Amino acid sequence: MNLVLQKSKIVNQKSEISITGSKSETNRLLVLQALYPNITLENTSNSDDSDVMIKALSSNRQPITENQFIDIHHAGTTMRFLTAFFAIQEGREVTLTGSARMKERPIQILVDALRQLGADIAYEANEGFPPLKIKGKKLTQCKVSLPANVSSQYISALLLIAPKLENGLELTLEGEITSIPYIKMTLGLLNKIGVETSFKNNIVTVKPKLSPEPKANRTKLIVNCQLSIESDWSSASYYYSIIALSEIGTQITLSSYKQRSHQGDAILVEIYKNFGVETTFIADTILINKANHCQLSIINYQLNNSPDIAQTIAVTCFGLGIDCHLTGLHTLKIKETDRLEALKTELTKLGAKISVTNDSLTLVARSPPLWRGVGGEVSIKTYQDHRMAMAFAPLALKTSLIIEDAEVVSKSYPAFWDDLKNIGFQIEQQ
Repeated sequence: MNLVLQKSKIVNQKSEISITGSKSETNRLLVLQALYPNITLENTSNSDDSDVMIKALSSNRQPITENQFIDIHHAGTTMRFLTAFFAIQEGREVTLTGSARMKERPIQILVDALRQLGADIAYEANEGFPPLKIKGKKLTQCKVSLPANVSSQYISALLLIAPKLENGLELTLEGEITSIPYIKMTLGLLNKIGVETSFKNNIVTVKPKLSPEPKANRTKLIVNCQLSIESDWSSASYYYSIIALSEIGTQITLSSYKQRSHQGDAILVEIYKNFGVETTFIADTILINKANHCQLSIINYQLNNSPDIAQTIAVTCFGLGIDCHLTGLHTLKIKETDRLEALKTELTKLGAKISVTNDSLTLVARSPPLWRGVGGEVSIKTYQDHRMAMAFAPLALKTSLIIEDAEVVSKSYPAFWDDLKNIGFQIEQQ
């Protein structure tokens, strides 16, 4: 499905949008809920990735068969978390697979770490990549190390199963740590359900959460824990971009958000001040307002802790005619697509001068940009990447454009296009 976004304007300058729970928090808590069923969750994400996680975890409640085949499609977080989850499901044997792109995304670092703990995992095709055959077993080893400058999801996958390990986990992170906020998010969620953790220097420790009686029901240890999930800050980023590209005085209210968030992408509040966007926290909502024009000609950010908002920031800068230099982006090479190359290709179509390396992006924007009129729309390819579609959408406030395969947004934000229509975007199916 291709969508035509005509040049639009926010019709209601005091719009309100409700965004469902963080995909990152939801998927972590779904794993913990599967390990400790007395946990109940509110405001879970309605994303495709979370739906895939729910379906995959539900298979663990089915009668044990010789081998269960589980397809997680494009869901990278699900692949990594479930690799660890099924490694400790004693007596179960599963094969985890996914889309063609998923089979190109590396997982060897996590598999090697789990094998250090005693896991039985084999590659079904190419060494280091899905699909994986996992034979669940009791893991008794408690010390493991892995490189820290790769996806934090490898680290979180190990931390989520750590309370169920007989001796807990001592995880040594080697080198510079990537995406520290996501590690702290996982530890914070473990703390909420009563698990003791520590994170000192490059060593993360998780205490076991097991009953002292060998035959006792271990799920009884956590009693009626009810958790409400904060809404997704990555999804909020597109509205920050919309406000930045709008007229002074335009504002949008988003719910439900916390001033002290576990999510690394909450750094949006500080970053977008430079684009003239002010944030006000009111109860469980945020009011974002275009207060003034950006006075800067170039933006420099190190996004090692929040790489998922790099696409949004780059497009915002282009839309405002501001140069930018973004670093700390090495994990974007192994996402749904190579996001750095994808940004370079699509922004170039709009007239940007852009260069990328393995971990950085440099944009030289034309000020003001040369916008095309109606009928001269540039077609933006999304590469099966939800964030490509949503990051480019705010440019419809400046020019008409076409978003290819627009339904890809369902991976994280199924209601995105409907919400944009409600605030004034003119969107038609091609």
